[in-house]
Amino acid sequence: MFKTDVLIIGAGAAGLFCAGIAKQKGLNVIVIDHASKLAEKVRISGGGRSNFTNIELDAHQPSKHFISENPRFCTSALSRYTPQDFVGWMHAHKIPFHEKHKGQLFCDRSSEDLILALLEECQIGASGTEVKILHSCKLESLNFHDHQSPYYEAHTSQGTIQAPAVVVATGGLSIPQIGASDLGYRLAKQFGLRVTPTRAALVPLVFEPQSWSAFSSLSGLSLPVTIQTGEGKEKTLFEEDLLFTHKGLSGPAALQISTYWQENESIQINLLPNKPMGEHLLALKQQSKKHLITELSAHLPNRLAQVWSLQNPDWLKSMPDLSNKSIQNIAQSLQNWQLRPQTTEGYKKAEVTVGGVDTKALSQQTLESQQKGLYFIGEVVDITGWLGGYNFQWAWSSAFACANGLANQFNKL
Repeated sequence: MFKTDVLIIGAGAAGLFCAGIAKQKGLNVIVIDHASKLAEKVRISGGGRSNFTNIELDAHQPSKHFISENPRFCTSALSRYTPQDFVGWMHAHKIPFHEKHKGQLFCDRSSEDLILALLEECQIGASGTEVKILHSCKLESLNFHDHQSPYYEAHTSQGTIQAPAVVVATGGLSIPQIGASDLGYRLAKQFGLRVTPTRAALVPLVFEPQSWSAFSSLSGLSLPVTIQTGEGKEKTLFEEDLLFTHKGLSGPAALQISTYWQENESIQINLLPNKPMGEHLLALKQQSKKHLITELSAHLPNRLAQVWSLQNPDWLKSMPDLSNKSIQNIAQSLQNWQLRPQTTEGYKKAEVTVGGVDTKALSQQTLESQQKGLYFIGEVVDITGWLGGYNFQWAWSSAFACANGLANQFNKL
């Protein structure tokens, strides 16, 4: 039998960060995780270098970078623990890092540096406090005992744990091969909390094989595009690099738009952004005797131009032989390419999960739920960020808010 102040379920980014801060505030903490390797998602993220935050995050405009039934929920936590705060934490641990682009910060060497720092934080704390980490430890049941001094009792594969406070930091459903599960959602439902519908996000798009066969030969080709989905106020647009695959589209552009794309919706891609191609081609008609495909190969990757020419015989005509209408249609097809994905590659290839524990059931200030002493942080909550470090920042910020809430619960502030 273990007795502790706080039980944290999940030893990922949010769980370990919360454990370290809670310990420094004088709390005894036990962290359990069913996986044999701790923080595996941190380890593999960012190509092994962990895109740990984004300095362009605007906490006061959360809907700009986060999706949720209530994106404003995350304002409080994000404004109290900012990307600049975490940058300071990285400096304190002497972890070298660099900005890649669009505010994305990566470890210079390896995400292992970040994991070791998180574990080191769990070894630093007020006298007499500790963080005990149990991995390969499966939670078998969690029960609440509503006595004069209420507490939770967790039965695990490594013994029974009693604690007045429990933090659920189990992540989402993405990447099940490294241990992702629906445990956090099941715990929420067990205690009467709503879970919003979940789906894979930041995930490659897949098209119906027959319709995509013409483009499958472009696998590995990448180019900058603008990509959008939705209409009117619901329209979402990104300027990113697009990667062709055997089954569909990937790269930052496809991953970003996948978070907003809904089943049966179309996406629109501009393969030649920031170029008035209609006007340019009409001018070339008066100046050039070259074939259209030759002229367009100056703007598009040659492989893409060749495949596109198979869809329209006008591509093989010389510029003077093209009608103005044909030129406009070709420019339109390239700059407003309409596609309807069949599906996504699912949780196996998804970086995050959209949906989760309903924010209406949680405190903005502490992440405590309507069930007293039960907290939810990180990806398990219905807060999903863009590609580029936003989801890690939500993990740090929600963990920080939760740790302060725990300190308040135990009068340690």
